[in-house]
Amino acid sequence: MDMPTLASHESMELHEALNFKTLCLAKSKLMQGLVFDQELKALMQKDVVLSTQQIAELQAIYARAPFQAPVPNSPTPITH
Repeated sequence: MDMPTLASHESMELHEALNFKTLCLAKSKLMQGLVFDQELKALMQKDVVLSTQQIAELQAIYARAPFQAPVPNSPTPITH
């Protein structure tokens, strides 16, 4: 059975959600280095794992978009 494509507004909203999740993932990864509380660090690591899974799920849905912007496999480093 053919999977239906997403409507244009759905594609744009999904793209925005992917951008937001990717930004949140990068922030959680970066902030882990500044956190000394082990419970908070474990919570942030759990967020990284879950966000990575959620991004993969969103990318699978994004494949049905009628138009797409390239989504990198790994985020571009923030610092040089």
